[in-house]
Amino acid sequence: MKYTRSNDRTATGPAASFTGTVYVDGLRAPDGQSAVGCGHVRFTPGARTAWHHHPKGQTLYVTDGIGLVATRAGGVQEIRPGDVVYIEPGEEHWHGATADRFMAHVAIQEADDNGQVVTWLDHVTDDEYSAAQGARS
Repeated sequence: MKYTRSNDRTATGPAASFTGTVYVDGLRAPDGQSAVGCGHVRFTPGARTAWHHHPKGQTLYVTDGIGLVATRAGGVQEIRPGDVVYIEPGEEHWHGATADRFMAHVAIQEADDNGQVVTWLDHVTDDEYSAAQGARS
């Protein structure tokens, strides 16, 4: 058994990967025992990830608030506490809070054989974000 204390684990999401204020608690990083990594990510209203994709896919478990997840192909889904979203390997997407609510989720992803868990792309523009707000289902 491996036990990790919860102190000193919160970091601000880097501006290269996020728009707005985002806090990340790393829960587990891939290592020699398991390729699975996960983190608890908290988004302030309007905050979101940049476009990105994962070589082995990603699972999101929403813990609080109301958010959005969108794909480059144009699909937008509103997400709420208890929702689980699976994003296919290589599928370009973003996720974050709605404009007027906080949102938090646990993000779970697996590293590929090279240790890669995510490829970050361009930022979601304000126009893309606004369109997603209007298109959510």
